[in-house]
Amino acid sequence: MNNPCNLLVAGAVALILSQSNTAQGESWKDNTIAPVTNPFYFEAAQVNTELRPVFIHHEIPSSFLGGGDANVYGVQARWAVNDRLALIATKGGICDLDMPAAGINETGWADLGFGLKYAAVDDEENQLLITPGLKLELPSGSGGIFQNNGDGEWNVFVSAMKGFDDLHFTGSVGARIPNDNDEESSFLHWSAQVDYYTCKWFIPFIAFNSFTVLSGGDGATPVEGYDLINFGSAAAEGDTYSAIGFGFRSRLHDRVDLGLSYENGVGSNEGIMDERYIVDMVIRF
Repeated sequence: MNNPCNLLVAGAVALILSQSNTAQGESWKDNTIAPVTNPFYFEAAQVNTELRPVFIHHEIPSSFLGGGDANVYGVQARWAVNDRLALIATKGGICDLDMPAAGINETGWADLGFGLKYAAVDDEENQLLITPGLKLELPSGSGGIFQNNGDGEWNVFVSAMKGFDDLHFTGSVGARIPNDNDEESSFLHWSAQVDYYTCKWFIPFIAFNSFTVLSGGDGATPVEGYDLINFGSAAAEGDTYSAIGFGFRSRLHDRVDLGLSYENGVGSNEGIMDERYIVDMVIRF
């Protein structure tokens, strides 16, 4: 026969564990997701420690040097120093660029981009996050894939998320400021996303991303790139390039999210954006 004291202790431990698990699941952020589209400049407002392998297939329209495609294989990393501060590495990896009409078939390294972000507002009661940040991109990549241009650029941004239980609105706005205004363009960029947590297997979203060329460089290309490439195009000054995207995430595990998205350029200035497909995986620690 079981000792009543042992049963009492076991019951108390089970109650404590149950309350602990409940408390951990009470945060509105538990059902939020990170953006999938615009992976280099649409930074999440959440502060987590995570690795994010990402694959991007980018279709280039025929209006730009006869068209072609680019495949990017990268890994992003984020380290939460504490509950509010994170160090982030958001750009890097290998790019395979194929533009047959222009005689371009190159594989090389993308420039490196890294920085930090800080959750200045983390309001659990009102389901609100506001996270400013700063990133530096170094001209460390391969020139054959239109990287390693200029003397680097800064990205000053603010990301925010507002939750309404299972419905979440995420946004980010920022400025890309090059160290050499002749070699690279400066941009205003903004992104927005709406997602709804239907269940852990299907979290659909719709997103919109936009880049406006504030000041062009001395480059001869007639258009600008989006997030991966900065041509420094003189002709593109004042142009705005936008894309709309949709997709979903699946929570394969409490710490692992799979993401898929499709984007299409919209508006009269298509730039080098025709279609884009992204597959990524967010692994939290």
